[in-house]
Amino acid sequence: MLKKIFFVCLLVQQMAAQSVLPLIPLPEKVTPGNGNFTLDSKTVIVAESGSFEAKFLRDYVESTFGLRLKITSVPAAKGVHVIAFQLQIPDTTAFDSEQYVLDISAERINIAAAASQGQFYAVQTVIQLLPTDKTKSVRIPCLRITDRPKFKWRGMHLDVSRHFFPVDFVKRYIDYLASYKMNTFHWHLTDDQGWRIEIKKYPKLTQVGAWRNGTMVGHYNEQRYDTIKYGGFYTQQQIKEVVAYARERHITVVPEIEMPGHALAALSAYPELACTDGPFEAAKGWGVFEDVFCPKEETFTFLENVLSEVIELFPSEYIHIGGDECPKTRWKSCAHCQGLIRQLGLSDEHELQSYFITRIEKYVNAKGRKIIGWDEILEGGLAPNAAVMSWRGTEGGTAAAKLHHNVVMSPGSHCYFDQYQADPASQTQPIAIGGLITLEKVYSFNPIPEALSEAESKYILGAQANVWTEYILNEDHVEYMVFPRITALAEVLWGTADPAKFNDFTKRLSLHRKRLDTWGVHYCKLPFTN
Repeated sequence: MLKKIFFVCLLVQQMAAQSVLPLIPLPEKVTPGNGNFTLDSKTVIVAESGSFEAKFLRDYVESTFGLRLKITSVPAAKGVHVIAFQLQIPDTTAFDSEQYVLDISAERINIAAAASQGQFYAVQTVIQLLPTDKTKSVRIPCLRITDRPKFKWRGMHLDVSRHFFPVDFVKRYIDYLASYKMNTFHWHLTDDQGWRIEIKKYPKLTQVGAWRNGTMVGHYNEQRYDTIKYGGFYTQQQIKEVVAYARERHITVVPEIEMPGHALAALSAYPELACTDGPFEAAKGWGVFEDVFCPKEETFTFLENVLSEVIELFPSEYIHIGGDECPKTRWKSCAHCQGLIRQLGLSDEHELQSYFITRIEKYVNAKGRKIIGWDEILEGGLAPNAAVMSWRGTEGGTAAAKLHHNVVMSPGSHCYFDQYQADPASQTQPIAIGGLITLEKVYSFNPIPEALSEAESKYILGAQANVWTEYILNEDHVEYMVFPRITALAEVLWGTADPAKFNDFTKRLSLHRKRLDTWGVHYCKLPFTN
């Protein structure tokens, strides 16, 4: 009798395990079917000629299982297992470009979407359903999925100014975003510690500004530095290469060019743009520095010329202009700045910053683009068409949404992946800036504040996590800080996260862990120990 009970319990456990699909983010609706679709060397992919999504799936299957699937635009013969891509949606009248319907039967996988973007997300779902080991029998469970995201902006940020990362890693980072159906890569390209983008009109930005004469070692509180020259930058050709790579994966690259603060690297190359004579050098340490761009005509000419080249390189709707942490010390003692305040009838230096941002916005708008900036751009008055990225909590984003400005939520409380993942006192974690953001805390995040009405909440485009790299020196460390927290954020932004079902999420994540191992990702293993 006991043996029978044990056998029944074991069977129930196995069935429960099989019913958990390793899908992240969780699709909007999953209807289980019976049986499996089996991939073999005779399986045919039917898609429009030149379909990137079809080639992406074929290449993944070949690299993982050694199966080279044929792609054709001609319907396959009867009896052949088919993976069919259709640019249409059955039984629906309105369909967003990111939506898809995935039907898997024993004979056929049907991917239906109104646009290639939806097809790409369906492919990512299919890949997550594939085995993680190299097996001779590649089976995918039969089911039907109807799926679409909740938020328009589903992003990740990477700071390459404090520490620089090569193009190959940036592409790999983009691949990670694509795997979780994220669609925005925020590339933080300039700061006090280094200017990382080639600007042909101003070659000294990379000849001089891309390099610093040492770097802070250890934590900020220790105030220790080495004397090793450090730097690097991306050529415009490399920028184009990354943007094209991201575009194929339906990811928009949003560049950030910091102003009026965080400008020391630029000022080291062109000191005439400051309020004082300098001399300046790219910062060796972290923090906020008092030397910033001076709002004089030659500065605006410089920034407009820089932005002109940036806009040519990046087709994104938004250009990020920073706007955060700009001390007013130099402006307060600058004769030009004080004269400009009187001339324009401004109240103070905060309104001078608003003038600065508004003037930049007019230029960017004239080029057919929009600006987005950190929530400090609210101070002194928000530029007319600006979007706000809310990082000092959600209050700035709430205020901007009430003013009917678009908002991307990125609060330090939930979305700063440079913070610790576990109590630093446990001595299990590499050095970090501070704070504590666990996997569960990320999963609990709601980008829409309760203070907003239904109409106001429509201005919340979505959210993103930020990876500031003061304490992140190499690629493995970036991955460690990102994984597995990116998986929780992806589900939040897809709109299917439910904090009350966090345990269900972790069950799927435990299955998904095998894929992280297959990818060779360096991830924090603590969330998997419970």
